[in-house]
Parts: sequence; C-alpha cells; structure tokens
Amino acid sequence: MLKTVFQPAPKSSDRLLIALHGLGDCKESYQDIVTAMGIEDLNCLAVDAPDEYYGGYSWFDYYGGDPIPGIIRSRKLLAELLDRQREEGFPTERTYLLGFSQGCLMTIEMGARYPHLFAGLIGISGKVAQRDVLLSERSEICNQQRFLITHGHFDPVIPFAPVKDDIHFLKNHGFNITWKEYPKDHTIYGREELGDIRDFIQSGPAPSE
Repeated sequence: MLKTVFQPAPKSSDRLLIALHGLGDCKESYQDIVTAMGIEDLNCLAVDAPDEYYGGYSWFDYYGGDPIPGIIRSRKLLAELLDRQREEGFPTERTYLLGFSQGCLMTIEMGARYPHLFAGLIGISGKVAQRDVLLSERSEICNQQRFLITHGHFDPVIPFAPVKDDIHFLKNHGFNITWKEYPKDHTIYGREELGDIRDFIQSGPAPSE
C-alpha cells in the first residue's frame, strides 16, 4: 500500500487531486500544491512512490536497470489506490491525477490504461514509456480522457524534443492532449504554469451537489 498525506479542501467537495512526485522526492513536496493554485473545493492526496531512493522515493528504476517492471508494479499500486478512493467517496470522474517527472510518466500510464474516466490528467516535465506499447494497450475509454502535458525547452534531465515528438504521436492516434511548453528547465514554471494547470482543472467537472 502506498503512503499518502491528505489535505482536505477548505470547502466540502468530492473533487480530488492525487499528486505524484518525481525521482528522489516525497509526498510532502506536493501536499500544498492545491493551496498554491488557490482552488478551495479540491482535496489533495499526495503520494510517496514505493521504492526508497537517497532520502526520497522512486516509482521505477531510472539508472542502469530495466524500468518496465517497476512501472508495471507502480501502475498496479496506483490502480489499487484509485479503487480505494472511489470506495471512500472520491469518484474517479471527479479525480485529477497530477505527476512531475517520473510521476508524469505514471500519470500518462494510468490515463491510458485505467478503465475509469478521470476528471483530468496533468503531466509535468516527464516522458512516455514505450509509446507503441502504450497505444496498443490503451483502455477502451482512453481517447475520452483529458490530458494536460507540459515541458520545458531547456530541460537537462528529460530532453524536450523527444517528449514533444511522443506527445504529438499520441495526439495523432486519438489521445486528447493539451500540450504546453515553457522556457524552463526541469521544474514548474511558477505562476504561469500553475495558472495553466488551475485553468485546466477548473474547466473540468464541478463537484457533486
């Protein structure tokens, strides 16, 4: 079971954002991201990846090993987490999944394969794993999912051009992706990017009455 920290919304709501950190980071870095965007009716669940990594955590092996087994394992753990959230009153159709770097890759994985419709999927400064496999294994509702994918022109960790190529490949095969690029490196581009994420979230489903 993945470790989480829950930040309730100031206003009672069944909307939820699940935040997935990047390599070597932890859930505490993202527990206040909804507060930073000023959204008062959105709960936040920040999640630790399953593997310890130099004081933080990792979703899959990044250096030297085959990442695919770890990606598959983390995908299963996230599916179990999402299933539990539905049981606890947070419907997937009003849940946003947001991930940075490795968390972005996992967000794309879940959006393509999880058999329930999300309110939206937000991937920041990450990449696509095995795009042809992803395409062949996508769920029946994958093309109904809403994605916002962002990346920086000067990212030294995950180069910009291959990511842009992969995202446009998925778009050309039916993925509903809004693509945003910024003059940034491997980070979140301050108020401008947070504002674009906020607008994407606020254009999604409203909370249940």
